[in-house]
Amino acid sequence: MTLPLQGKVALVTGGAGGIGSAVCRALAHAGASVVVTYNQNASKAQALLHTLDGTGHHSFCAPVDDADALQQLAEQVRSHYGKLDILVNNAGITQPVPHDDLEQLTDALIDDIFRVNVRGALATVRALKPLLLASDDALIVNMSSIAARTALGSNIAYCASKAALDNITLSLARALAPHIRVVSVSPGWVNGEYAQRMPVEMLDQQCQRTPLGRIAEAEDVAQAVLAVATHLTFTTGAIIAVDGGRPLL
Repeated sequence: MTLPLQGKVALVTGGAGGIGSAVCRALAHAGASVVVTYNQNASKAQALLHTLDGTGHHSFCAPVDDADALQQLAEQVRSHYGKLDILVNNAGITQPVPHDDLEQLTDALIDDIFRVNVRGALATVRALKPLLLASDDALIVNMSSIAARTALGSNIAYCASKAALDNITLSLARALAPHIRVVSVSPGWVNGEYAQRMPVEMLDQQCQRTPLGRIAEAEDVAQAVLAVATHLTFTTGAIIAVDGGRPLL
């Protein structure tokens, strides 16, 4: 049986994290060769490779805020594969800061969030664009957040960074068509590393405020990425919600 992503090469930035690793597993299970990039989690990235179905997987250290590292990443992907079919801009950072605490939302924190979440995603596309153009069916997935729409999230700068990322999705979808499709996948609360640091009572409240009665699992987000890659092939410039209908309440 031919798998839907057989012969495809997918790269996931921040691939060793909770959502990133679920995306890597879903893409590999569908037949793709997966490149996992990381900033500091070399051991987690390497361990993840051993859990992926199929063959041809690699991990590389490539912080998205380091232009030189991204160029080296592009050379590594070119050397190993000669092309790139799917880029998932998953790397991102945040830090909880109450929205009314503007003093704690320091210039340094704002700059860090935008450097990674916004500039990092765009710089990754810039570095890997030639490899995406070498594919006959290229896709970029930007990992956004419901916070871009609701302005409710870990802090104001994080919400704004995801809104900027969605805007970049629209701009790139127009600029790179018809050769490269660009889509945002926009989760609500996800039961991952960040959520597990929150009080249980807060997570229960989030479930109660979501029409489907639970928060997302990382696998829900991964399946949305997989759907965009395998089934929603006439979709570009779209924001795919994975939020259980949260904005309805």
